Amino acid sequence: MSEYFVYTDKMTVGYNGVPLIKDIEIRLKKGEILTLIGPNGAGKSTILKSITRQLSLIAGTVYIDQKSIKEMTEKDTAKKMAVVLTERIRPELMTCEDVVNTGRYPYTGRLGILSEEDHQKVREAMKLVHASELADCDFSAISDGQRQRVLLARAICQEPEIIILDEPTSFLDIRHKLELLTILKDMVSKKNVAVIMSLHELDLAQKISDQVICVHGSAIERYGEPEDIFTSEYIKKLYGVTKGSYNADFGCLELEPPSGTPEVFVIAGNGSGIPVFRKLQRKGIPFAAGVLHENDVDCQVAKALAAEVVTEKAFCEISTEAYEKARKIMNSCKKVICCVQEYGPMNERNRLLEKEARENGNCV
Repeated sequence: MSEYFVYTDKMTVGYNGVPLIKDIEIRLKKGEILTLIGPNGAGKSTILKSITRQLSLIAGTVYIDQKSIKEMTEKDTAKKMAVVLTERIRPELMTCEDVVNTGRYPYTGRLGILSEEDHQKVREAMKLVHASELADCDFSAISDGQRQRVLLARAICQEPEIIILDEPTSFLDIRHKLELLTILKDMVSKKNVAVIMSLHELDLAQKISDQVICVHGSAIERYGEPEDIFTSEYIKKLYGVTKGSYNADFGCLELEPPSGTPEVFVIAGNGSGIPVFRKLQRKGIPFAAGVLHENDVDCQVAKALAAEVVTEKAFCEISTEAYEKARKIMNSCKKVICCVQEYGPMNERNRLLEKEARENGNCV
């Protein structure tokens, strides 16, 4: 296992001696991100707490840099590993800078006195996560998102070789989600740090992870690269999705399509129809769409939200068969919405559909 910086050997985790997940085999190199996904209560946080020694292992061993974590002192562990978990810490009478300062304690003497170099590293870490303006604020008085950034700054100035994070983006707005993940990616690529974290945002996990672990039931159900894990059918199975759908290509969720016979026909293409599809779905109006090429982004969303979709093979001219099918459905609908501004030779027959709808006076 010398090629791995973090690995486990038959790790079993749980509570009060009762196993929750057995025989967990993690393999992680420096410069990689490993993400745990799975439904609530599956045991993702339990795995992370067990790796960080907040929970005792029921069986097996965790190794960091070829050394069993059981044999490492707390100070040695703190120099190797930084931890950002979801539990809300409530330090008494501490400013945000005081909290970040604790990230330097593994490098100080018994009195915990920080040098000027330590203070500089603290300031740099807070600046990196855009928390400099919070330095003098009472840590207990700031928002959850601000706390998350302060705790990340503490982890960064600890200068670890591995960072463990439990749902680090949960309380962050979109700007700070992206900034946090960018910071982690930079640390991984530039400082050769290893990262293990759990995420609920599947689109982010799909984009940032080198390896993904799927926690389901009493075992690790799948372990591999995002391209092997994130398929629409498997994600639905992993999370037990019974309403709506998940699109692995887009990394997005869609609600259930409105039920009933199509009332509106949408002529779309090249992404022009997606806002209309979602608006009709929100209003509960069943609709049909076509003719859409199978490689068109509109086609993916239409299949999730429309009552009926007329398609054509990618890169092919719309066939007479597809045109006549779309024409029949269109003429049975009360209204037609055309989202297309220009037509090329491949979708010329969609122009004919629009022309007929306008002549019939039901195109809006």
